[in-house]
Amino acid sequence: MQILDHMALLRPLDWAAMGALITAWFVIGWMIEHPGRKRPSVTILMSERRRDWMKVFVTREPRIFDSQILASLRQGTSFFASTCLLAVGGVLALAGNTEPLRGVAAEVTEMAVPVLIFQLKLGLVALFLTNAFLKFVWANRVFGYCAVMMASVPNDPADPIAYPRAAQAAELNIRAAINFNRGLRAMYFALGALAWLLGPIALMIATTVVVWVVWSREFASLPRSILLKDAP
Repeated sequence: MQILDHMALLRPLDWAAMGALITAWFVIGWMIEHPGRKRPSVTILMSERRRDWMKVFVTREPRIFDSQILASLRQGTSFFASTCLLAVGGVLALAGNTEPLRGVAAEVTEMAVPVLIFQLKLGLVALFLTNAFLKFVWANRVFGYCAVMMASVPNDPADPIAYPRAAQAAELNIRAAINFNRGLRAMYFALGALAWLLGPIALMIATTVVVWVVWSREFASLPRSILLKDAP
């Protein structure tokens, strides 16, 4: 009953703000991965370049350059996975000792906030970070699958299985990159979720900012303009 009483302290505006954050996360992800043909996202444009990469890879000698690129991609996933673990540990430690947050809350609102409410809000942040960690780990593993598939591509471009194998490697590379991008988006939204500690209005503002940042980098950034210049 005490838990229910504390949960009742969350106003409808809190629930609406949390729902808006989660909805925005799903919607922006769908828009990025399923854009219209007239306005492709950076993710889609880069997917085509990854396919081009594997076509060139078949005839490149030696292939050390390609292995170095793939190794750097795997290092990136490992770095962010480790960062997420540290961040989750920090959030859990803060959830276990919410005294520092009480002082911040006291400056924002006169109403006493139960520890459970702080823990609930930090739990949302931890969920986003955990999702990001799982995406980064899976991306790292799929990049590994891609490396094995690339190693199985025959050295002779005339071999009938050379280009089909390279195409399979390209699709694995694309799936790994998509999961990596999903992990990055989850980290962005985890940062936005921290604003809930300041109240639902702050969370709504943070959600708007995060959505704008993610959207602009995929649909209105300079790298996208550069990629479009090379698009057919």
